[in-house]
Amino acid sequence: MGVTSPDSLAKQLIVLGKTDREKVRAIFRWITEHIDYNTKIFNRDRQMTEPCIIYGEPEDSSSVLKSLNERVAVKVLHRKIAFCDGYTRLFKTLCDYGGIPCEIITGYARTGQERTGNRFGVNHTWNAVYLDNAWHLLDVTWASGFISYSNEFTRYYDDFYFLTPPQQFIRDHYPEDLQWTLLPDPPTFREFNNSPFRYSAFIKSGIISYLPAKGIIEAEVGDTIRVELKIKTAAKNLFVADAPLTDSSVKFLQPVAAAACENVSYIYTIAADTKDWLYVYYNDEIVMRYKLNLKKEKEAEADRLNRLSLNR
Repeated sequence: MGVTSPDSLAKQLIVLGKTDREKVRAIFRWITEHIDYNTKIFNRDRQMTEPCIIYGEPEDSSSVLKSLNERVAVKVLHRKIAFCDGYTRLFKTLCDYGGIPCEIITGYARTGQERTGNRFGVNHTWNAVYLDNAWHLLDVTWASGFISYSNEFTRYYDDFYFLTPPQQFIRDHYPEDLQWTLLPDPPTFREFNNSPFRYSAFIKSGIISYLPAKGIIEAEVGDTIRVELKIKTAAKNLFVADAPLTDSSVKFLQPVAAAACENVSYIYTIAADTKDWLYVYYNDEIVMRYKLNLKKEKEAEADRLNRLSLNR
C-alpha cells in the first residue's frame, strides 16, 4: 500500500471496513505494522525509565497552513518512527480524514519500572474514539511493540490496547482530565500516597517544591488546607478549587505578590459541598491535583466524641 499523505492513506484504509469499528481497526493495525517506536531518547540516556515522555515530534516550518497534528503525521509517515506523541497524532489525523471522532488524551502511564514518589505526572499520550454511540479507549503506541532491556524496539502487536474496557485501561493509564477515564467514579493510583498528580503545566511552571507532599489529604468539613509552592520565577497567581475552572473564571484569578525563589500559598477551607479533588492553579494553569478523603459528618462527630472522652 503506497503512502503519499495522511489524506490518501486514510482513504486507502477506510475502504477496508464497512463499519466505523472496522475502519478504526484498519487504521490502528496499519500504524502498529508500519511505525516503530523512536528509541533515540533511551539510547541517549540509559537512565530513562518513563514509557513515553512527550517531547513532541519535529515540526515542518514550510507547512504552516496545516494543523500540528497533520504536520506531525506527515513526519511520522516519512520517517516511519515516532514517540507516543507521533503515534497518537497520526492516529487522530487518519481518523479525522475517515470521519471518525477522535481525541488525544494526555496523562500518566505506569509500566512497573518507574519509581514512586515525586515522579507521578504526565508522561504519555493515547487516544479515544467515538464508536457505536460511546467513547472507547485505545493505545496504538503500546499495541505496536515493546522496548527491550537493551533499548531496542521490537514490533509485537498487543490487541489488549484496542478498545480496552475502561475498568481495565485505568490499571496503567491515568488521564490528566478525569472524564477520560470513562468511569463514573475514577479511582486513585497508589502513587497518590507519595505525591499529587502533576499536570504537563507543572514541568514548565518553575515550581521548586510543594506542600502538602502527599497526594491524598485526609480532611473533614471546616478544615483548612494550606497549599504552598516554592517558585523559581515571579508568580502571577495561585488558586485552589475543587473542580476545574472555566476559561473565563481563570482570567479573574487574584494575583499574588511573590518574587523568584519565594514561597506562595493558598488556604482552602473544606465546605459541606466540597468535591473529592483539589486542583491547584498556578499562573493560570492547572499544575497539580490532590485527592481528598473527606470524613462524613457522622464519622467526624464520632472522632470528636472519642477525642473528648480520651481527654477526660
